Amino acid sequence: MQTIETDLCVIGAGSGGLSVAAGAAQMGVKVVLIEKGEMGGDCLNYGCVPSKALIAAAHRAHEMTTGAPFGIASEVPRVDYAAVKDHVASTIARIAPMDSQERFEGFGIEVIRAHGRFVSPTEVEVGGKRITARRFVLATGSSPMAPPIPGLSDVPFLTNESIWELRDRPSHLLVIGGGPIGLEMAQAHRRLGCEVTVVEAGAALGREDPEMAAIVLEQLRSEGVRILENVSISAVRPGIELDAGDETLRGSHLLVAAGRKPNTDGLGLDVAGIEPARHGVQVDSGLRTTNRRVYAIGDIAGGGFTHVAGYHAGLVVRSALFALPAKLRPQILPRATYTAPELAQVGLTEAEARVKYGEKLEVYRLAHDHNDRAIAQRATQGLLKLMVVKGRPVGVSIAGAQAGELIGTWALVLSANLKLSAVAGAVMPYPTVGELNKRLAGTYFSPRLFENETVKKVTRLVQRWLP
Repeated sequence: MQTIETDLCVIGAGSGGLSVAAGAAQMGVKVVLIEKGEMGGDCLNYGCVPSKALIAAAHRAHEMTTGAPFGIASEVPRVDYAAVKDHVASTIARIAPMDSQERFEGFGIEVIRAHGRFVSPTEVEVGGKRITARRFVLATGSSPMAPPIPGLSDVPFLTNESIWELRDRPSHLLVIGGGPIGLEMAQAHRRLGCEVTVVEAGAALGREDPEMAAIVLEQLRSEGVRILENVSISAVRPGIELDAGDETLRGSHLLVAAGRKPNTDGLGLDVAGIEPARHGVQVDSGLRTTNRRVYAIGDIAGGGFTHVAGYHAGLVVRSALFALPAKLRPQILPRATYTAPELAQVGLTEAEARVKYGEKLEVYRLAHDHNDRAIAQRATQGLLKLMVVKGRPVGVSIAGAQAGELIGTWALVLSANLKLSAVAGAVMPYPTVGELNKRLAGTYFSPRLFENETVKKVTRLVQRWLP
């Protein structure tokens, strides 16, 4: 067996693993990158990229039916579902070279396309080779999970991985799971002409602020997506039948979007001395596992989003390459659901903030219909919510048009520990939806300025003495 000695061995070529490998190699570190599946991982091939391409196509179709308020006649779109999937595939193909084996070999990285497993705390076997490394990074991601529903394994069902192979448009898509993946796919397929029913055992978008989630769910229901909440599925039968609560649902296709499981099988974690955790493996605040030579990033470390994996990668490069302190700051990490309207969050939700800060918490709200650009675009369905403690934001929730873009400002504010005055004092171009962020910050200062009698008295005194 060939033995390879290297400085860094990265297992998994998704967004996080690729970021670590590229960063390390360009710093002159000798890197081996192991990937048993597709380069680019879930995000490029099955998740972020294809789903947003499908959503974009669905948006085009929806626009054709909603032009009347603008004086434009509505028209029923003729959807070529196979051509839509061609658009999805071409989007992946255009981005794929950035994640390709050839590009990373160009950085001087040795890329091995096979399954790797630990055979000791310092060695990994892969493709007939034994890798000995000073540091390892686990970036193996996660996979869709099938819930233990009687009969589910006996019927064909789709996941976020297999749905992209589907070429015939479903007449009635049944979706198990009312989280971001399930609802994004539900709305997109409804807009592409499918009947859609979503079944969620708890509350749909249950992780999010209920006030914000309600805005999104109302819109999906208004478009004809049927969403059943707090309904358990007791059985699944051939012919795509679900026993959901007191009724039987019948569909043409079934999509399971009921959670994900970490990709840890066959890695030899026990041999490496790496303790497991519910989300994957145990890590400390610097993303080290219980084997100090091994880091874990992304989904396997509880990440859950591509941009979080990228953030993890930056911390590992800082720690493993430069021996600099690196500590997770989960409170600065935003998340977004790309339904229409979008839903985004950074920091604490209102409920979380009330538990942590109690009476010290101040909450401010601003509706989208206070924004001139939103009014012009007839996109006034939405709300921003700001959680403040002693003049500093601790969380922001946004539901509405461009929420995923708007939340970026607040992610910066929390990351840099800025005061609200930094946002309130910024000058935004008019008219933009981005003005909502400035006005939201202003809701904190307005009562302190315009409803404060001391401020008014000082102002009158100044006016008396000004020349």
